[in-house]
Parts: sequence; C-alpha cells; structure tokens
Amino acid sequence: MPLNELASNRRVVGVRQVFRKIRSGQLQKLFLARDAEEDRVKELLEEAGKRNLEVEWCESMEMLGRACAISRKAAAAGLLGENVKNIE
Repeated sequence: MPLNELASNRRVVGVRQVFRKIRSGQLQKLFLARDAEEDRVKELLEEAGKRNLEVEWCESMEMLGRACAISRKAAAAGLLGENVKNIE
C-alpha cells in the first residue's frame, strides 16, 4: 500500500474535505481507513464509485493520520489531481 503518496502538498485530509473534492472532480485517488465507522465512509465510497476513482485501503485511522503527517487519526484522505492546487 503506497501511503507515501500522501507525503505531498496535493493531499486533503478529513471526510468533509475529501467529499468536497470528490464532488468537484478534483480528487485523483481516495484513501480510507478500514477501522473507520462505516457511516462516515459510505458516502465517500459511493461517490468514488460514480466517478471511477481508485480507492486505497489503510489498516487503521492512526496509520492514515501518520501517513498524512498529522497528529490525529484520519478516516479518509485524498490525493488531488496533478493540475489541481491545494489552496485550502
């Protein structure tokens, strides 16, 4: 699992931010934690399926948070497309 892709300035972290980026068509790849609550990631999976996004699973929220270089757990993260700038 290439979580090292998240060590980039093109990442977004958190269910709400990731959902916004999916809906706007800016996300290239979705990362989800296996131990996240199903209710929190269900909508993300549905939207990713509609847009044929690649989904990468991580073993835990803690591991996903560390891969994103944050000091908290993360249920979801995403990698923005090459031509999209992360200005948030």
